[in-house]
Amino acid sequence: MKKRIFTILMAVMMITLLLAGCKKTAGTPQDNTTKETEEAKAKEAQEEAQEEEEAGLLFGYSCINLDNPYFQALEKAIETSIGEDVRIVSMGAENDAQKQNQQIQEMIDMGVDAVFLSPVDWEQIESALEALKEAGIPVINLDTQVKNSDLTAAFIGSDNKNAGYVCGKDLKEKCPDGGKILIFENKGINSVNERITGFEQAISNAGFEVLNRADVNGEKKKAYEQMKSFLKQYPEINAVMCGTDEVALGVLQAVNEAGRKDIYIYGADGCPEAKEEIAKEGSAFVGTGAQSPINIGKDAAKTVMAVLEDKDYEEEIREETFIINKDNVELYGTNGWQ
Repeated sequence: MKKRIFTILMAVMMITLLLAGCKKTAGTPQDNTTKETEEAKAKEAQEEAQEEEEAGLLFGYSCINLDNPYFQALEKAIETSIGEDVRIVSMGAENDAQKQNQQIQEMIDMGVDAVFLSPVDWEQIESALEALKEAGIPVINLDTQVKNSDLTAAFIGSDNKNAGYVCGKDLKEKCPDGGKILIFENKGINSVNERITGFEQAISNAGFEVLNRADVNGEKKKAYEQMKSFLKQYPEINAVMCGTDEVALGVLQAVNEAGRKDIYIYGADGCPEAKEEIAKEGSAFVGTGAQSPINIGKDAAKTVMAVLEDKDYEEEIREETFIINKDNVELYGTNGWQ
């Protein structure tokens, strides 16, 4: 009897130990291996997807002001021409040279492969260009040429001197005996300087007198305020030459508010809003030295790929410029860029 009880007790102990061992095994981390593995695989897949999304080239687009329709059109032209496997990070400096230099440093930190650059100031941009060179990042200089072109791989812009010249030529036809004019310039922007130079060459020795000049930093609001002041200061004004269409539109607002119908206003760019004004009957905005951001963007896209692939390319490209006035504005349309 005692032997039988002992045998039963031993059996119970063995079963208990077996169950305890099973329970211990069931509670180990190995039981969660499947769940942890799934989470790890999901995380790995997410990282791989992100790496795949970020694969390819990364370019920087640094311009004077992204609120300007011209730089918006130029940005879009580059994006549509560059290819699907390329990403572009765009930054507008809001006419602030120091801010642009800081933004370019951000692009360097991001590890961009190249930078499309339209500088706020053709001289103050040099420190950023030096930083890009040190980082081994090529620069495709657009629209406004930097002073030290040795720090850029290529320049693609417009024949800006001709853009101003055609405006001056058009004014001479309207005022064959000359007249009194105002000039709105931007000394820090080389493209604007070239336009004003071309304009003055066209009207030289033709009886024109420059009453005054104003540097409004390319800003429409400042141009409006300055023109209001000029209208009070100079009763007789025959024409106003502006370095950009944005400035010309600010001048136009002041002229319209003053009720002046005897002033000719010229701009440069050929933006849709300017062409809309030129097309209006009786508008004081009579002409613009037009350029094509679409063509600049296309050539910029081709050039940057040639630079990165070490292929032959043109180091300087000047796109054609021409006058758009009331005689031909319908040919170019007012809804978009040419």
